[in-house]
Amino acid sequence: MIVAAKKMSQVATHMSLAFVLMYVMTGSVAFGGLAAVIEPVINVALLPLHEGFWRRLRLRAARYATAVLAAEKVSQTAFHMVIAVAVMYWATGSLALGGLAAILEPILNVVALPYHDRLWDRFEARMDGQRLAAA
Repeated sequence: MIVAAKKMSQVATHMSLAFVLMYVMTGSVAFGGLAAVIEPVINVALLPLHEGFWRRLRLRAARYATAVLAAEKVSQTAFHMVIAVAVMYWATGSLALGGLAAILEPILNVVALPYHDRLWDRFEARMDGQRLAAA
């Protein structure tokens, strides 16, 4: 249950960031809404595949943990950027707007989501502690 709630919260965080960014860039609620629905859903749907790949790579290259982590973050940013530019180009027909969104939106997500995940980790730890205390 907590995993599902965490995923829904990730989607909501992505949607909020995408909406605000596109609204600020275009002044259009329609483009903000489009960005808030399509781009984050694609990212959240594909992100487990990306994470799985990097998890397997980390296991194989434990000696180079720091370099692998840095490469993973660069890859995650590029992953977000490609999806953002594709969606915004499809929506607006403007490569410039798509490119700007592709630079700003993934950076916002890569900065914000670790904080999001830490909050969820604390919540899960607190829930586990309450379960242990009740048992």
